[in-house]
Amino acid sequence: MVLQVSDNDPAKWNLALNNARNIQADLGKDNVDVEIVAYGPGLNMLKGESKVSDRLAGALDNNIGLMACENTMRNTKTTKADMYAGIGYVKAGVVHIMQRQREGWAYVRP
Repeated sequence: MVLQVSDNDPAKWNLALNNARNIQADLGKDNVDVEIVAYGPGLNMLKGESKVSDRLAGALDNNIGLMACENTMRNTKTTKADMYAGIGYVKAGVVHIMQRQREGWAYVRP
């Protein structure tokens, strides 16, 4: 399952994190791969000072992939030092989501 976060909205960030947790609870953590891909204004979700930073550690502990778009980072002059420790990076968030869909991953935009 790949979830898109492209809004600068902490309520949507929490919804995406809740969706990821619920998917794992319903299907079994070992039975499903889950990634949250943040790009555009949604990149703020994965910054170190994010309003949901207290929940990011739990997501990472539960093997939820938190992926930041490097295109957005470059365009907004955001560095990896600005980001939450332990997250992953993809060259282009939209392209990564498209690739995941081609691989058979389900897609959700909360």
